[in-house]
Order: sequence, then structure tokens, then C-alpha cells
Amino acid sequence: MHDAAVRSGTSYQLLLEREFDAPRDLVFEVWSEPKHLANWWGPSGFTMPFCEVDFRVGGKYRICMRSPEGEDHWLHGEYKVIDQPEKLVFTWLRENADGSIWCDTLVEVTFEGSGDATRFRMHQSGFGSAAHRDEHRGGWSECLNRLRDYVTVPERNIN
Repeated sequence: MHDAAVRSGTSYQLLLEREFDAPRDLVFEVWSEPKHLANWWGPSGFTMPFCEVDFRVGGKYRICMRSPEGEDHWLHGEYKVIDQPEKLVFTWLRENADGSIWCDTLVEVTFEGSGDATRFRMHQSGFGSAAHRDEHRGGWSECLNRLRDYVTVPERNIN
């Protein structure tokens, strides 16, 4: 596992790496379908009361993450690259309560398969501040822990 928070010019970036004890095809699949996303997306304790995904290049997604306290966190974006099962690139726009955007970044995730394991790498770039980057690092770390648990429970039949 490797996590890094870096700055390049005026932009802050985030790099997260994980190893999952699950096949690459499965790890990729759970990123593409709302029925799977609702089971692991968001920080610990968050739910997903709304998820709309048009999983194709140029397709859009819109998600609401609800905190344990009942606060809604909306985000949306567009899929720029879908190279199944190796790579996803999408925009990531976080909204304020009034619908204005407070975070506009680009996310690239790669999936490298090795037998029944997957090496996962996520790079998010374009943060306007270290504080926004660090907030996302915490949220994504918890989210990836939930993803790990979702794809590695042996008795779960995800398909």
C-alpha cells in the first residue's frame, strides 16, 4: 500500500495504491454498476441514496453520498476513458448545497491483474488546495477499505 500527496505547479495531487485479493475483472466490474457502487462507495458509515451511471466514454454519472449524520454530499462527472478491465479516467466534480462546484478534479484508476489479485492505483489531480486534497485522501482511503471488504468476502456472490 502506498499513498502520496504531492504538489505539481499550482495543482495538488493524490496517489493511492492498494492490493486486493480479488481478480481484476471483478474489481473493475464493481466500479461500473450502481448495484455494486452502493455497497462500497463513500467513507465509512456513508450510504448512497442516489446513483445514476451511464458507463460509456462520454457518459455521465451522478452520486449522492449520505453521511451518518444525514448530510448529503453530491458529486458528478463524465467518463473520459474506459479501457476494461485496465483503466478508468473520469472527471470528479463536488457540489455545494446550492449546486455550485467546489472541487473539479480528474481521477485515473488502473487495475493490474496477477492471478486472483489486483494491484490498484488511483491518481486524482487538479485540487486547488492541500486541504481539499487531504479531505479526499481520508475519504478515498475509507472508501477503498470498503471496496476491499466488498470484493474479498469469500462467501459473497457478487456476480
